[in-house]
Amino acid sequence: MKSMTGYGYAEAAAKSFHISLEIKSYNNRFLDIYINLPPALSPLEPRIREYLGHRVLRGKVEVYLKIKNIEDDISVFVDPALVNGYMGSLKKLVSLAGTNEEIRLSHLLQIEGILRTEQIRGAEDYWQEIPPLLDTVFAGFEAGRVREGEATEKDILELLAAIRKNAEQTSLYAPEIEKRFSQTIRARMEELLGDKIDEARIAAEVALLLVKYSIHEELIRLASHCEAFLAATREPGSIGKKLDFICQEMNREINTIGSKNVIAEVSRLVVAMKDCLENIREQIRNIE
Repeated sequence: MKSMTGYGYAEAAAKSFHISLEIKSYNNRFLDIYINLPPALSPLEPRIREYLGHRVLRGKVEVYLKIKNIEDDISVFVDPALVNGYMGSLKKLVSLAGTNEEIRLSHLLQIEGILRTEQIRGAEDYWQEIPPLLDTVFAGFEAGRVREGEATEKDILELLAAIRKNAEQTSLYAPEIEKRFSQTIRARMEELLGDKIDEARIAAEVALLLVKYSIHEELIRLASHCEAFLAATREPGSIGKKLDFICQEMNREINTIGSKNVIAEVSRLVVAMKDCLENIREQIRNIE
């Protein structure tokens, strides 16, 4: 069992630049990966996305990669042909205008393209340092998810055990519930018929009522759902959605038991089971 919440951070220093990488994740119904990179490194995004997509199954994952260049990453070039062309044109313009204005360097610097910049290091140069850093950060990120998942699993299993215990105690009251229905039917028949009570009629009415109000089947299904839930927690991969579905089925059985109940003690047990189940559902919202 793994949590959807995790965090990892690390830094690395190359000869000419410093790089930092941060990965964090939150609860989310599906897998959603957000990657924030410097513009020059945007071609690397598919590789990072693929890396995470093979390792994370569900959750909102955010990646922040930052680069700090220790040495200049930009070279500046002058285009001689462009300078000569503009100088010739400017001189011709001065002559045609009939002025003696001197052509200054500031005039040339206002012309786009006179100075040309080129990036020394490309995305591939930076990528050489990213995979090992990504492995390091993800290892810490994954360890946190596993650690939190183990703590959550322990809590969930304790809550599940409480539900099973309360269900077992509820089953002890099943004969009493049947007895209460039988007494209710007999009292009504006596009220209507007085001494002319038909025992066979009472038995038939009780049997019909118990078919409708017996909690035996609900208890069996609840026990089965608890077993299925326990088995699912041992499965590899993404289990959060499956656990949530089983919880819905458990909730249905517990609600039905509550609606059929006529004993105060059973009502207390039903409330306790519903409280445990709600806590479980809250916990599994953070399970991958």
